[in-house]
Amino acid sequence: MARLITDYLEETAAKFPEKAAIVGEKRTVTFRELRGEAQQMATFLIAKSVWKSPVAVYLPKAPEAIASFLGAAYSGNFYTPIDVKMPEARIEKIMETLQPEVVITDRKHVAAAKAFAGEETIAVYEDVMETESADAARIAQTTARIVDTDVLYVLFTSGSTGVPKGVVIGQRSVMDYTEWVTETFAVDAHDVIGSQAPFYFDNSVLDIYQMVHTGATLDIIPRTAFIFPVRLLEYVRDHGINMVFWVPSVLCTAANFGVLDDVDISCLKKVLFAGEVMPNKQLNAWRRRLPDAVFANLYGPTEITVDCTYYRVDHAFRDDEPLPIGVPCRPDTILVLNEQNKLVTGAEQGELCVRGRSLAYGYYKNPEKTAEVFVQNPLTKEKDTIYRTGDLVHYNERGELMYDGRKDFQIKHLGHRIELGEIETAASSVPGVERAACIYDAEHDDIVLFYTGGAKEQDLRLALKKLVPDYMHPRHMHPIDAMPLNANGKIDRKKLMQCASS
Repeated sequence: MARLITDYLEETAAKFPEKAAIVGEKRTVTFRELRGEAQQMATFLIAKSVWKSPVAVYLPKAPEAIASFLGAAYSGNFYTPIDVKMPEARIEKIMETLQPEVVITDRKHVAAAKAFAGEETIAVYEDVMETESADAARIAQTTARIVDTDVLYVLFTSGSTGVPKGVVIGQRSVMDYTEWVTETFAVDAHDVIGSQAPFYFDNSVLDIYQMVHTGATLDIIPRTAFIFPVRLLEYVRDHGINMVFWVPSVLCTAANFGVLDDVDISCLKKVLFAGEVMPNKQLNAWRRRLPDAVFANLYGPTEITVDCTYYRVDHAFRDDEPLPIGVPCRPDTILVLNEQNKLVTGAEQGELCVRGRSLAYGYYKNPEKTAEVFVQNPLTKEKDTIYRTGDLVHYNERGELMYDGRKDFQIKHLGHRIELGEIETAASSVPGVERAACIYDAEHDDIVLFYTGGAKEQDLRLALKKLVPDYMHPRHMHPIDAMPLNANGKIDRKKLMQCASS
């Protein structure tokens, strides 16, 4: 049995040394090469005396990034992916919280890395590969000091105050999740996984560690392929991809464009999705096209290590029916609590709460936010931490969980969990904006921004491009004379919602 996450790579590299581990746009690496490059990076980090510290990986979505993640793990450190297309303002906020010991980048992006890295050590990937030889003895000495409760990564999600929150996840949590996915969906070395999720999005954890654990090939689908549905399906066909874990919006786009019958995608046998609600109208189009494929709806916030419930689609649904989020991935890990902190009964709605080894350790350097949602289980006096997801659910007549929505202003949009407050904070910082408020139009899957002040919409859009990622950009913006307020002096979001729908 593997003791550490890197034991997976040791085993797969021994079994399948010359098999393709990762197919990238510019290069394909074998398991032998992946292990070698990860150990070269680990040797560099060990030589720098970096230990149990954050390592920022500022690289494109490519094999080099995954080798860097594993290099951090081999060296007893933890990693944070930072996308090279991320707005500078967001990177600066992440760096301010993370304060990494090392920033790994490549020659193409070293100048940009220096602009935000400050005094931290910058490791240029190509230079490390050219100058560093893997020191097996020092790596063995280092891994002997690592335990499976050590941190593997910190992923930053949206924060209501405008400051991203770093979710801290341990090795054993990822290993438990990885082994569950392998067992549940029968993943093995014959699978070719088509990767869609950015590495800073936790859906990518399934892709990466199924490859490392089972010897499956991870094919990094170019971003441009997702712009054109036919091109995406052709890529799936041409590369023999038989398993995907995509956000529903990608599946919906292909269905909405009516191109599923234009390309032979019979190679696709496992279609997993998570991150937002999957409408059955589009899912039914996929199921008609691939009647023998496994379709599964996975649910879970980053704070519980990717997913905590799943639903294997096992019967027909009408287009207007909601899809269940299913049953717990592991027994006894899900609690649904009502407002009295009692377990719900029947079809009563309650908040989904999670317990067990999958839980994050909290938010990095943010004990206040951690204490708000990682709390004592109210059903027992023994020490037992639960995570309050803020998601409202109920059980259907089959005992399956149904997702009803959010308790607060956090939303799920384009596969990402977003705090509307972060968008509001960014918009409010733009010259000419006096006050800003966001609402989410769930019916049309739109983020709508209302603002007061003299700013022009075009200028505000340009400013937001530098402040928040593309997936957080409001589709509609409305300048208004004054914000509607309720009796408590707070912004009346119900009135804004009425304005948005009128």
